[in-house]
Amino acid sequence: MELYGYPLKAKFNQPRPPPPKVLPATNPVAAGYKSRIPYHPESFSMPWMPNSYYKAAALNPTLSPLTESFPGLPPTKIVPFISERPNGVFTRHTLDDWHRSNLTNYKESETTRHNAERLRADLTRTIKDVYQQAKRTQGESTKNLGERVNDIEYWKSELCIELDAMIRETNSLMDMQKRLERALADTEGPFQVAHKCLLNREKRMGIDLVNDDVEKQLVTEIKIIRSCRERLQQCLDTVNAQIMCNKEARQELEKDLADKQMGHHIDSKCYQLKNTSRGIHFFKGVERIDATVSVPETWARFTDNNIFRSQSARATSAKLRASTESLLMGTADEMWRQFSKVNDAFTSRITETANAKSKIQTHLAKTRQEIFQLETKIQVIQKTIRDKEVQLKVAQTRLDERTRRPNVELCRDAAQLRLVQEVNEINETLRNLHQCLRASEDMLQMLVRSKGVLEHDLVVKNNSLFIDQERCMGMRKSYPSTVQILGYV
Repeated sequence: MELYGYPLKAKFNQPRPPPPKVLPATNPVAAGYKSRIPYHPESFSMPWMPNSYYKAAALNPTLSPLTESFPGLPPTKIVPFISERPNGVFTRHTLDDWHRSNLTNYKESETTRHNAERLRADLTRTIKDVYQQAKRTQGESTKNLGERVNDIEYWKSELCIELDAMIRETNSLMDMQKRLERALADTEGPFQVAHKCLLNREKRMGIDLVNDDVEKQLVTEIKIIRSCRERLQQCLDTVNAQIMCNKEARQELEKDLADKQMGHHIDSKCYQLKNTSRGIHFFKGVERIDATVSVPETWARFTDNNIFRSQSARATSAKLRASTESLLMGTADEMWRQFSKVNDAFTSRITETANAKSKIQTHLAKTRQEIFQLETKIQVIQKTIRDKEVQLKVAQTRLDERTRRPNVELCRDAAQLRLVQEVNEINETLRNLHQCLRASEDMLQMLVRSKGVLEHDLVVKNNSLFIDQERCMGMRKSYPSTVQILGYV
């Protein structure tokens, strides 16, 4: 055992410790490196990395005065080394110790250098692995970002296609809404016309105030128009609700598309970032911040649900437009068919009334002619009665004068008998003439009454014709066309 201590006293306290190790072993199998050939890392050197990291420090020993080593002693006083051995020769180590120490230092230096070379090789390999791992990881991240950008572009295109389709469908539905509003407004005119026709026909007089086919058709027309207005109003309410639903779906699509555009911009920017890009910085702890609110499945499902809701709303809107178009065509057809029926009923009634008026006028003319002729006959009868009364006066005067004949002259002769017979005949004739006169006068009164009835009936017919032909048919000339009822104008 080699001892060390103070040379002057020759006192040895403890064994000499082994030389310290410069660097620890790099891995558990470092002991196996001692029996191998020293490793040369030149083959792993890179152009951007130096081959060596350390420079050897050259020590140039210099001789200095002893006073510099012992500053506490005066410069002229030298401490003598006195040996306690008998021969007076002082030695600290043997020559074998010196050789053994050199060999030990050589081995330790070689071992240390070999470990350093192995460490440099391990560091080079580790740096290369780290570089490749970082490059592979960054490549995978870039690839994932590219796939994410492609996914966003796909859903963006789907959202744009669906949004354009929804905008077109909403615009078409809004056009249909305007058509419904115009059609509903255009039904107000026919409804008022039919109502006024009923009110005007209430002004008919006498026997013409009947519940005829025109009135029945007008009542039916009012019912049909009211039913059409109710159906159009219900359809308009449904269209308004569907427009709100379409706008909500469109708003969701626009919001999702805006988010996709922002996400696409950010991910595209991240995808284009490189190690040489500007604007890259350290953000410590950012990997510990989890601000995500979805996963890829829920992210795709969210957009897919928005598109599905929009497609459902578009399908409902298209179906509603088709049903609305059918409703407009149906209501227009119903109103026009009923309008034609009412006009046909008016035409038939006007023709019938005109024929009745013509017949009344004919009968009135005949009645007036008959009255004129009967009045003439009455005048003839009256003149005949007057003439017969004169004859009766003559006959009665003759008889009265002959009653004044004296005595035997009062003879019932042929003249007397004839005068009596003449008076009786004239009286009978006068009775017959008076009966004829009374009958003629009665007939004249009946004719006059019939004339009054015909004249009143003629006034009634004229009033009915004026109401139906002038007022009602005059208003019905301004009935809206089919294009107006369909809401195009």
